Amino acid sequence: MPSRVRNPIPLCAILCGLVFSARLFCPALAADDLPDLETSNVSIPMSDGIELATTVYRPPGNGPFPVIVARTPYNKDGLKNEAQRFCRNGYAFVAQDLRGRFKSQGHDAIIFHNDGWNSPHDGHDTLAWISRQSWCNGKIGSTGGSALGITQNMAAPGAPAALAAQHVVVAFSDMYRQGAYQGGAFRKGLLENWLKGTGMSDVNLKTFVAHPRYDEFWDELNAETQAERVNAPGVFFGGWYDIFLQGTINSFTTIQSRGGPAANGRCRLVIAPIGHGSMTELKYPASAGRLPRCVDNLAWFDAMLKGKDNGIAAEKPVHYYAMGDPTDEKAPGNAWRAADTWPPPAVETPYYLHAAGTASTLRPAESGSRSYKYDPAQPVPTIGGAELGADIGPRDQRSVESRPDVLLFTSDELEAPLEVTGRISARLYVSSDCPDTDFTVKLTDVYPDGRSMLVTDGILRARFRESFANEKLLEPAEVVEIPVDLWSTSLVFNTGHRIRIAVSSSNSPRFDPNPNTGHAFRADQKQRIATNTLYFSEKHPSRIVLPICEVGNKEYTAGNAKSH
Repeated sequence: MPSRVRNPIPLCAILCGLVFSARLFCPALAADDLPDLETSNVSIPMSDGIELATTVYRPPGNGPFPVIVARTPYNKDGLKNEAQRFCRNGYAFVAQDLRGRFKSQGHDAIIFHNDGWNSPHDGHDTLAWISRQSWCNGKIGSTGGSALGITQNMAAPGAPAALAAQHVVVAFSDMYRQGAYQGGAFRKGLLENWLKGTGMSDVNLKTFVAHPRYDEFWDELNAETQAERVNAPGVFFGGWYDIFLQGTINSFTTIQSRGGPAANGRCRLVIAPIGHGSMTELKYPASAGRLPRCVDNLAWFDAMLKGKDNGIAAEKPVHYYAMGDPTDEKAPGNAWRAADTWPPPAVETPYYLHAAGTASTLRPAESGSRSYKYDPAQPVPTIGGAELGADIGPRDQRSVESRPDVLLFTSDELEAPLEVTGRISARLYVSSDCPDTDFTVKLTDVYPDGRSMLVTDGILRARFRESFANEKLLEPAEVVEIPVDLWSTSLVFNTGHRIRIAVSSSNSPRFDPNPNTGHAFRADQKQRIATNTLYFSEKHPSRIVLPICEVGNKEYTAGNAKSH
């Protein structure tokens, strides 16, 4: 069966704002190319009596068929083309509006909170209902991206045995850390704007704001803790600049290593140079190779649900695009890699920050510090990055790097390419004259012409430096060590480029600015200007830790490994 996989690069223009198209990997079908489908609209009762609007599509014939299910907050009727595609290839397809959305009941529902392993568990109830239908052959696959991928991650733990495979695109695995409070800071640009744009802000926004700490509410939205109860192998497809990148990686690593017997060791991870919207300033070229076949959800389900030998079983578990300098045709990187595990082998290398504004592998020998004032009324504006919408991804940061509340630390020009692939973290020694404040860290690739292109970033709200479940305010002038998680990347810094680390205390509207008061989150409108200090010395070695790999290792064409 021919693959419908398209080149990954144009996906940047397809992954748009509030609705992730379920038709991401297939062309639209012409009306005269469609089979005569049997379509029925039903209301499926959940365990608490709420009924969810559902459309069932069945291909011609007596069946029974393997079934694909997609559950969405964006109107199930928008999944018709995807349903037709699967039906044309011998599957039944079930599309469902989530609780409280469109034609489904339960309009006081909290988004995603009824889709998991707790009660009510709409995902499980829906799968169980499908498995009892005469037209189902007992094998079910789930599919979809973004919100449709999140519902899959929530439903996987403890799911009915009929769930035999999943195809999850750009979805979080832990809503608190990846979707709501990254580093303990509220993701206003993503979550609040998404809720308002979809008409879900009232009860949802109030509820999410009321839970700024990791508690039992968020534990019910953390699928990573339930990996042992997942028994369906999944493809987890993400992007280096996607809003849920780390969730895609964590879903794969937890289930691949700890999942049930049918899932453990049978999952796939694919990461492309894309984001959750359009990337305009840097566009990474297509490699001479192609995406693995498992990216095509139809091919994946053919292998998992029908047992077809279509080459998927022979593919490596991990496929990722190592980004490079797209302006230099001779630059290393800009190619697909295949690996057996994630992350690939790397040397965790600290780049220390120095008072003179440099960054190097040399540990500071002399004591130093640098201070700046952070005013929450005038935060550093967000430019690109892992946001939702247009003009996201790797954008030039120079316009904000000149601000007095941004500290820059830049390496010497690289004499040879340097590859960074894996999880990135920073360890900063800081103090503040306020009881609470934020610290942000950006990693950028400085080009020879001066452009400072964002690679990845992170944040930590100081009160959560020891635990997201328990707060600990700062004492005046107290020097503390804080961890800042910058998630993951794969990028080859080219010869002549420089590595830059930017430290500040805001990145708005990506993150809700910290008012510096130490008061409960959004309890009042009060604000304070903070004087924040960053330290550099043998005793206080502020640094970023980069996973450095051998450049050009394991590039492949058409799925076969080769040396670069």
